[in-house]
Amino acid sequence: MANAWKRDTNQKLLTPKTLISLLLLSIILLSSRFLFSFSFLQNSNPNHSINIQFPIPPFDCFKCPQSNPIIANVVENLKYPFVYSIADIGNLPGNPNKNIIRLLKGKPFGKPDISGTIQKVLEKMRANGKDGFFLDVGANVGMASFAAAAMGFKVLAFEPVFENLQRICDGIWFNRVASLVTVFEAAASDRNGDITFHKLVGRLDNSAVSEVGARLHIKSHEIAVQVKTIPLDELIPPSQPILLIKIDVQGWEYHVLAGAKKLLSRKPAEAPYLIYEEDEGLLKASNSSSKEIRDFLKSVGYSKCTQHGTDAHCTKE
Repeated sequence: MANAWKRDTNQKLLTPKTLISLLLLSIILLSSRFLFSFSFLQNSNPNHSINIQFPIPPFDCFKCPQSNPIIANVVENLKYPFVYSIADIGNLPGNPNKNIIRLLKGKPFGKPDISGTIQKVLEKMRANGKDGFFLDVGANVGMASFAAAAMGFKVLAFEPVFENLQRICDGIWFNRVASLVTVFEAAASDRNGDITFHKLVGRLDNSAVSEVGARLHIKSHEIAVQVKTIPLDELIPPSQPILLIKIDVQGWEYHVLAGAKKLLSRKPAEAPYLIYEEDEGLLKASNSSSKEIRDFLKSVGYSKCTQHGTDAHCTKE
């Protein structure tokens, strides 16, 4: 009789109002627990154990206003699981973020493809005796950063959207990785300075330097803000080992790569593995192309690139 409930045709589904009430209760309980724990952690205020003198200061999560609401959960089906907090909750009550529905059903968040990919690449490198940093350029809410930190790798994450930075700070506490993850409120690029960045309301993951690129796949209201830019070559010391660079910056990939020419010119045994988004429409919106990127990568020795969906994986093999 364990499955007798399946034959109960009179069973009523939860109404949207009830679902939202349960969601709000979950948020209140989670927020209360987080704020208590976070205030306790502030007394110790641990410093990052990454011994690098950076030209710009890392983002300080302890001085950052608390994100609200906090909706976080563990990710399913990963060898090295982690917790992350979502920034875009969707349109309530009719069209919530799919992970909110999973949370209300008692399920983990769905596994982001990039998280599984990062862990597979880093696990193979570890098996070959390699060690070094992971650079997460366009970190969003940290789904790639925390995938690497869960394995014990040190991470340098770059994210210009303030709301996403708040969620990364949530995740740093939830995953206890303050000593592993250093975050910069900046957009990696090919020059120092400031640039206009177009933040897409309701879909922060589609925010972009290009206004056309921000609206290319998602139609939503955008807000123009000024963000700091910095080339990776000015941030990464020549002697610092870098294992893997992931770049997802909505069409700005060429500029990130151009600003890392010295880093990418390292000899094959020391050159980082590259994963970058290669969306021709987004690249065109930022006045570049996949051919321009591939030609540049060949010029610094990246002879092998393979396509994985909309991502390109490149090495010096």
